[in-house]
Amino acid sequence: MTDAAALPGQPRGGVLSGPATARAVNVLAPNASAMTLDGTNTWIVAEPDSELAVVIDPGPLDDVHLRNVVDIAEKAGKRVALTLLTHGHPDHAEGAGRFAELTGTKVRALDPALRLGDEGLAAGNVVTTGGLELRVVSTPGHTADSLCFHLPADRAVLTGDTILGRGTTVVAHPDGRLGDYLDSLRRLRSLTVDDGVHMVLPGHGPVLEDAQGAVEFYLAHRAHRLAQVETAVEDGYTTSSQVVAHVYADVDRSLWPAAELSVLAQLDYLREHGLIGEA
Repeated sequence: MTDAAALPGQPRGGVLSGPATARAVNVLAPNASAMTLDGTNTWIVAEPDSELAVVIDPGPLDDVHLRNVVDIAEKAGKRVALTLLTHGHPDHAEGAGRFAELTGTKVRALDPALRLGDEGLAAGNVVTTGGLELRVVSTPGHTADSLCFHLPADRAVLTGDTILGRGTTVVAHPDGRLGDYLDSLRRLRSLTVDDGVHMVLPGHGPVLEDAQGAVEFYLAHRAHRLAQVETAVEDGYTTSSQVVAHVYADVDRSLWPAAELSVLAQLDYLREHGLIGEA
């Protein structure tokens, strides 16, 4: 995450564990930091009348948190039947193996290295567990393996790190690519326009109730930063660290290493499109 600018929409009272929609409950992991905001949002998703639940992003390898997720599901009368990952960053996925042991579930992810079981995830897949419907949306850019999950019954999308509830996300060069990320944002915008999605359930930060506004904000922010980086290079700031110090001067210095990853991705994008010369 690189910026703390406010996003459109009305967050639901900050970041708290608890129900966010009729089908999604957030369990906040205790791993708050500059990079993870208030912590990782682990999502328990289930049909209200079903005994089966899906957990998205078990979070860090923290046994207390993982057991807490199981306990909250069980107190709601649910058994965790499947674990899904939005991407492989440790704050989302490191605890998946241990969580699978606790629940006896398979772990499905885009990256084969993260899977436990034979079945992965791919764009267009529809996950149906206990009557629940989750549609897999390919959203590379933050990382190459990033996915989102469309929850049509609640007109919501679970976005992992592709869209956050506060601030903006890192395009994590070299695995993340800006062109892919912009395409992913446009794909999410189409969900808000064509499929009626109005709520973002992010991997960090509060729920956003204006999904389209959030996507438009992200697209405008990326265009603004890209223009700033292009201008900085034209003005003689040639290295990524120089660009960060110039363009991100108003951002907390503790976030500069993350900002540099995004700058590297932006520089690659500008070179690929012939907007700046080769390094």
